[in-house]
Amino acid sequence: MTVSLLNNNGSSSSTGNSSIIGNTASETSDMFTKLLVAQIQNQDPLSPTDPAQFVQQLTQLSQTESLQNLTSITTASASALSSLQVMALGGQVGSDVMISTKNVKIDGSDSKITGQTTLAASSTATTVVLTGADGTRHEIKLGTQAPGTVSFTIDPVKLGLDEGSYSIAIETSSKEVPGVEIQGRLNNVRLLSTGAVQLNVANIGDTGSDTITSFNGKTATQSVL
Repeated sequence: MTVSLLNNNGSSSSTGNSSIIGNTASETSDMFTKLLVAQIQNQDPLSPTDPAQFVQQLTQLSQTESLQNLTSITTASASALSSLQVMALGGQVGSDVMISTKNVKIDGSDSKITGQTTLAASSTATTVVLTGADGTRHEIKLGTQAPGTVSFTIDPVKLGLDEGSYSIAIETSSKEVPGVEIQGRLNNVRLLSTGAVQLNVANIGDTGSDTITSFNGKTATQSVL
């Protein structure tokens, strides 16, 4: 009787490989060794297994162990990079940052919010549109604008905005749909259990680190504090 480590059945092979990948390197090595010994002990003396098969099986073991080691290294590296990112961003807590977003958060205060957009083409009618949860539109007319960066200010009092979250978009005469960046103070940085880095930014709320477009530093008042 021949006990083969190789399996020609596609579905069985796939299941076996998944099981192997899930084991630790030592567990996989022990399993291969036991199966190899069993194959040698139970082979037909009159029709022994081709030695080349043993070499192929040992090669498979080496490849599997290398894959497991690479996976472990990659996981460790990703975790280390996330920790370094948290430490680096932690040093920026209290700074003003620009966030690429489709939503803006009104906290109920009278504080004005600074934002900007970048136009690829000129627009004779440029409008910032904030839409509340009830579907009500609040518009900020920016008029004619040339290509490039266009700044704007959201005045909650003037627009009659209640506390809450609003979607924000830019409408142009050219039908271009540019992105929106909102400035807010970086309040804190967290490393989630998933490994993702989460920021809490004033005027935005919770967001990912990949939404930061620029660091504007701390205001004079913040620096004194």
